[in-house]
Amino acid sequence: MSDPDGAAEPPSPPPPPSPSPVPRPAPVEWPEDGVLTRDWVAAFAATLDWCSRNLPPDQLPTVLPADFVRRLLLAAAVILHREPNIVRVDPRPDQAVVVVGDVHGQLHDVMFLLRDAGFPSEERIFVFNGDYVDRGAWGLETLLLLLAWKILLPNRVFLLRGNHESKYCTSVYGFEREVMVKYKGQGSQVYRKFLRCFEDLPLASIIAGCVYTAHGGIFRGAVVLPSKRAKRAKKGHKYVPSSTDDPTTLKLGSLDELLKARRTVLDPPWEGSNLIPGDVLWSDPSMDKGLSLNKERGIGLLWGPDITQQFLYTNNLKLIIRSHEGPDAREKRHDLLGMDSGYTTDHHVACGKLITLFSAPDYPQFQASEDRYNNSGAYLVLSPPDFATPDFHSFQAVKPRPAANPYYDFEEVIDSDEELNLGAMDTGNSSS
Repeated sequence: MSDPDGAAEPPSPPPPPSPSPVPRPAPVEWPEDGVLTRDWVAAFAATLDWCSRNLPPDQLPTVLPADFVRRLLLAAAVILHREPNIVRVDPRPDQAVVVVGDVHGQLHDVMFLLRDAGFPSEERIFVFNGDYVDRGAWGLETLLLLLAWKILLPNRVFLLRGNHESKYCTSVYGFEREVMVKYKGQGSQVYRKFLRCFEDLPLASIIAGCVYTAHGGIFRGAVVLPSKRAKRAKKGHKYVPSSTDDPTTLKLGSLDELLKARRTVLDPPWEGSNLIPGDVLWSDPSMDKGLSLNKERGIGLLWGPDITQQFLYTNNLKLIIRSHEGPDAREKRHDLLGMDSGYTTDHHVACGKLITLFSAPDYPQFQASEDRYNNSGAYLVLSPPDFATPDFHSFQAVKPRPAANPYYDFEEVIDSDEELNLGAMDTGNSSS
């Protein structure tokens, strides 16, 4: 399965078995003792697969009751909330680490990936790099499955936040409507529980002390704005900022600043003092030197190879693994390689490499053009002794996909998250 040079044809998953009279599963129940087992997670995955193929979306609660969903989300949130902004993944010499990029609600491709890579275990750690929901038709099922694995193996499965784990993106790209369609009268309550879970997701990981992973990438140093008292001046006089208050003066941030950033926001802010979460989730690499504002997206940064070198050197790292850009985004980035194979090496500098990893094949699921991208997805494996030499595994989409309708107007909504309506983003905390 390994394809380190991108030369081999990615494997095609075997076609799904012919339909058989599989009995309707009983409603899923949370274990009485709250303890999950591998058998329970395997049965849960099989149930999700059955529902995707046999149930109309609005009948999902007959098998996945809303109360069960809330209990699973709460159990996962309790674990995630305890984790720091940067989770430290310290594999033993007999363990390997699988890193996964965007999956975007493509449930069947995620299930194939887990089988192909080998399920999480004592010997195999997984780090997921965000963007579990939106665009695909089964974001709810995808995230619930990964959260179940997290609950089962909290120190072997790590789920990081992506830019789509936010209120704004899920309201535009389908996940909010997906939840509302599937849970109808209880949809608003279930959706709020998902939002709370999003806020608890960590922002980054450090693997084996030498690999940094985050959804978008690097980030600026903390911004210090004038205090409200300093801004008031005289009563009735409008405060006019001076050039020294300019928050766009950019310098590379430190891991210590990332650890201290406030991640519990529905939408990472694009202005103000708490800019690090937005940078980590929304930034993109460039071939131009230096740090600059990501004007194309309206949030986050662009950074060049010199910044990759600085970040690696300063933090004694060898590798940056980020995600965030699929074939649609890369089609518009003529300075960088395309995403046909599910991964690219964007910067190769003295201290190491910057890699973009994208794990949703044949993306997006719903495309306005008949000329589909037909991209492969990919995951990578980091193995001992150094854990810094990635082994790439490209794979094709599971076909045929079960029939499904989109939960967003994919013909009108731009594919690559550009031209965001920043004014509609909620930069406050969730309220439930």
